[in-house]
Amino acid sequence: MATVAVQSFVSAPLQVPKVTQFKIGICQLKVTTEKSANIFNARSMIQAAAEQGASLILLPEMWNCPYSTDLFAKFAEDFSDIDSAPSLLMLSEVASSLGVTIIGGSIPEKDAGQLYNSCPVFGPNGELKAKHRKIHLFDMGKPLPGEVQFKESDNISAGEKPTVVDTDFGRIGIGICHDIRFPELAMSYSARGAHLVCYPGAFNMSTGATLWELEQRTRAVDNQLYVASCSPSRDSAGSYMIWGHSTVVGPMGEIIATTGHEEAVLIAEIDYAVIQWTRESLPLESQKHNDIYQFVDLLRESPNS
Repeated sequence: MATVAVQSFVSAPLQVPKVTQFKIGICQLKVTTEKSANIFNARSMIQAAAEQGASLILLPEMWNCPYSTDLFAKFAEDFSDIDSAPSLLMLSEVASSLGVTIIGGSIPEKDAGQLYNSCPVFGPNGELKAKHRKIHLFDMGKPLPGEVQFKESDNISAGEKPTVVDTDFGRIGIGICHDIRFPELAMSYSARGAHLVCYPGAFNMSTGATLWELEQRTRAVDNQLYVASCSPSRDSAGSYMIWGHSTVVGPMGEIIATTGHEEAVLIAEIDYAVIQWTRESLPLESQKHNDIYQFVDLLRESPNS
């Protein structure tokens, strides 16, 4: 059996980014069955967020496509050919024209005969800086009361690695919807020096009511960093009814800003000095007992990566 080199839990130093205080824009948009309409609406909401001072903008999970597994292939785009991918091309163009960084929610990605639920990240020059493929696919066991059966893995392949991207607004970790349920992913982002973890997601009415806010606050307070989420609005197309309630959470688990379930642009202020203050006030890192337990990151290349 081959051996695997592992990196034990040694947190990367928290670097001071180019911008430490900024506004984040959360675009909780209504998704329709018309791809062109979704692209137009997303562009309009990104522009509205930028007009309100947002320089980092987050979109929802599956914003160009109704959240229905039978439609993913029809709406999918090839990330290796942005010029033929209208959703990606719009994100690139609007990021460049507005000079903003866009965490592009997620859209269906097609690659080598497979479909992925993928989040693109575009920098202010319009360049595709990173791509996160959803790692943890949402497969229901027994449906919760009032919910339809849903098995994402029937149509979508799972991603195989975590994603952290360095931006002018710090090091950002990316998770998509069900990724938030797994604390190890957020722990790995914290260990890699993330300031913020962004979760585009589409929790349903049952899991949304019980878990959506709880999971966000838990990921933030356990790792002493910021968490931002973005959902489609509840009146989006499809049989899968979405909870909504996009949110920004601070390092102490406090709700900084949140929406209802309707279409909305949410603007929140982020100040990374709060991370430093929180960690100095409650120095959890130095209080960990690595002699009793250790977190292992199988894919981390070095302590500073």
